[in-house]
Amino acid sequence: MAIKVLIVDDSALMRSLLREIINGAPDIEVVGVAPDPLVARDMVKTLNPDVLTLDVEMPKMDGLEFLRRIMRLRPMPVVMISSLTARGSEVTLQALELGAVDFVSKPQVEHASQLHEYADEIREKIRTAYHARLRKGAGTAVSASPSSATESASGVNVLAASIPRDKVIAIGASTGGTEAIKAVLTRLPGDLPPIVMVQHMPESFTPSFAARLDSLSAIKVIEAKGGERLTPGHAYLAPGHSHMLIRRQGGGFVTELSRAEPVNRHRPSVDVLFDSVAEQAGPKALGVILTGMGKDGAQGMLRMKKAGAWNIGQDKESCVVYGMPRAAAELGALDEVVSLDAVAGRILAQLRRG
Repeated sequence: MAIKVLIVDDSALMRSLLREIINGAPDIEVVGVAPDPLVARDMVKTLNPDVLTLDVEMPKMDGLEFLRRIMRLRPMPVVMISSLTARGSEVTLQALELGAVDFVSKPQVEHASQLHEYADEIREKIRTAYHARLRKGAGTAVSASPSSATESASGVNVLAASIPRDKVIAIGASTGGTEAIKAVLTRLPGDLPPIVMVQHMPESFTPSFAARLDSLSAIKVIEAKGGERLTPGHAYLAPGHSHMLIRRQGGGFVTELSRAEPVNRHRPSVDVLFDSVAEQAGPKALGVILTGMGKDGAQGMLRMKKAGAWNIGQDKESCVVYGMPRAAAELGALDEVVSLDAVAGRILAQLRRG
């Protein structure tokens, strides 16, 4: 049976384009299109779609308010259609907090090949959303406050002074990862070894995501520009346009960016980061792989383990999409598999072991 999709977009052109793209796949079917949330509300009741595609900015009722109501009254998989603007990225991050599974940017198509790639992306994200595990508490965006430097995720007191500073923590995530990374960082104290992170997202979104994490956590979060010296208490997010690596310099490490070809169809790629961490940091590293579609990061995490790193994977039950952690587990690359709520506590526990 085909996946039933309802398109909600105020642009007649976008509605037509999305309908053509989605109906071009044999396993997906557009059952309705709505020009605004008020029309969509009635269509959800009558058509009972499996997945909703929702424009971020809508007339009569904005996309966020409609999403909030949908996730509270009739939770369902939602893929946001976002503009590649600062405003669009900020609203999309709020939508992910409210329970949207994923997002896709509005097309910037110059060639037929780009339209083909865009069509593949939308179809893949609809399929993923259909099978995704909806987050508990969807429909309410809870503002986290920076965690205390003496409190772990499990409530166990930790002494930040006892944690070694000569280590590196590497985190990779994809679908569902914006909320997963936030959940981890907001449970960590601000005086930790440096953190390097890859989250699959467009380059127009990573500055807003870094700023959002920085405002919520005790850790200083920045989008890497390349050449930064890794400093305790700081987290460095790969920009959406480049792979991020680390390189040993003196007694520490610096970030390095690369515009090399995508790896596992992604740039930035988790595998590229994890490979560099394995090579440069070896047993001084701690790896974390979170929710995400596909297998990016699994091979790199295995190389990290072989180099002496300690690796943690998010469990199936707490993942939005159990793809990347499963691939790492199947390779034998993980030392621990824990729920998302326990990841920060396990990071602290492992760091305290030295």
